[in-house]
Amino acid sequence: MTFATDEPRNSTLQSEEAAETALLEARWYAVQVASGCEKRVKTNLEQRIQTFDVAEKIVQVEIPHTPAVKIRKDGSRQHTEEKVFPGYVLVRMILDDDTWQVVRNTSHVINFVGAEQKRGSGKGRGHVKPLPLGHSEVERIFKQTSEQEPVVKIDMATGDKIIVLSGPFKDFEGEVIEVSPERSKLKALLSIFGRDTPVELEFNQVEKQS
Repeated sequence: MTFATDEPRNSTLQSEEAAETALLEARWYAVQVASGCEKRVKTNLEQRIQTFDVAEKIVQVEIPHTPAVKIRKDGSRQHTEEKVFPGYVLVRMILDDDTWQVVRNTSHVINFVGAEQKRGSGKGRGHVKPLPLGHSEVERIFKQTSEQEPVVKIDMATGDKIIVLSGPFKDFEGEVIEVSPERSKLKALLSIFGRDTPVELEFNQVEKQS
């Protein structure tokens, strides 16, 4: 005769309790990474977390971002994201020797953000002691990412030299004096009858000169 056992259920409960404990004890740390490698680091680190079985200690990896709208040359809009801290990834973790090694040895990770401890002798940089982010700082960062209105971006700025591609001023050259991304328009000084004249143009009517 066999009897039912509570072992699987107890194991599940223990795992859930461990996860809850980790969430309570884990702190957020900023990790400096190679420029442009933020997503790659996040993917690699999440894989290493599973490989080294430290998911109960490293509980979250984030790249804070805000919404943005990029204006293309043809005037169309592309919804995208802007990194809040380019070159950094935030990791929520319980810091110990094992988790430090998992994060620190991930490809393209430069170092934790923290206090540099000087070497006792010799030259060169000392060891960096990771310092957790303050609770208020973390709240501010994630509040910013969730509430900020989309930023409109365009590869055009005051002072840029442009040439008009279409319309009554086609082939005229000029200089940008004002950019209005929200209206998809700009103002440029064009030389008309020998005088610099401000003219309003659509983004898709002009091209920036190198």
